[in-house]
Amino acid sequence: MSLTPIGEPRQKITTATIREKKSLHQPITCLTAYDYATARLVDEAGIDIALVGDSLAMTMLGYENTLSVTVDEMLHHVKAVRRGVKDALLIADMPYGSYQADPNEAVHNAARFVKEGGAEAVKMEGGEKRVDVIRRVIDAEIPVAGHIGLTPQSVNMMGGYKVQGKTLNAIEQLMRDAVALDRAGVACIYLEGIPREVATMITAEVEAPTIGIGAGPDCDGQVLVFHDLVNLTFGHPAKFVRRYGDAAALITQSVLAFKADVVSHQFPNDAESYHLPKETQAALETVLHRKQAMRR
Repeated sequence: MSLTPIGEPRQKITTATIREKKSLHQPITCLTAYDYATARLVDEAGIDIALVGDSLAMTMLGYENTLSVTVDEMLHHVKAVRRGVKDALLIADMPYGSYQADPNEAVHNAARFVKEGGAEAVKMEGGEKRVDVIRRVIDAEIPVAGHIGLTPQSVNMMGGYKVQGKTLNAIEQLMRDAVALDRAGVACIYLEGIPREVATMITAEVEAPTIGIGAGPDCDGQVLVFHDLVNLTFGHPAKFVRRYGDAAALITQSVLAFKADVVSHQFPNDAESYHLPKETQAALETVLHRKQAMRR
């Protein structure tokens, strides 16, 4: 499959597009985006899905985990990403507490992401136990992306960020979760932090495309956090993270160079400064000469 060169027009990606990609065995690409600039870069590179993940709680807002971020904070970033995305499918994470308690509240919050944020789908964590609320949201004409395996919003229940599906019972539950989401009509299923073998089984079992993160290469697509991709996160990366660039080093080098030039009076130079028109400069010099003469 050839990549679309940056700058060339391409087809608008929809939930139907990614289902078609699965049927054609064409890999689906997904990256998180949290603001206008990263959204532009992700979209113009031809990535299929721009995910405004609740991971922005940590990457953009400095929270310890994803649990603290609010609907309004998420919406702020979804709106910014919407302005930068033209062709990619825009999916917004529904944050913790926005859909777990009340199906009516879940539909209301999901609708806000579509109406106010411009999202084309929302992502919700959980399998069998979330199916009823997911169906309610889908019935409201809002596409839903499922998310099973290591679900960060369940970090306290899981006792940390641990690989899921390592026992036969756990594998059976993951399979039930995936099938339940598939039958509910989800647009895709994110598989996070599960053994490759289990992800392969799920991908073969369900009609919905699977998007893996720490789930091996046999999923229908792959997602990474943008900041992990370019080394803009602080701390040790997860096993599944591959860093394709070092933006942190580039930014640090640029900031240090700027500081050095300012301290040494090398920035800005004359070419980087604005100047008066010659006529105004001549008139100003005349005025200054007169003032100097009057002081004598």
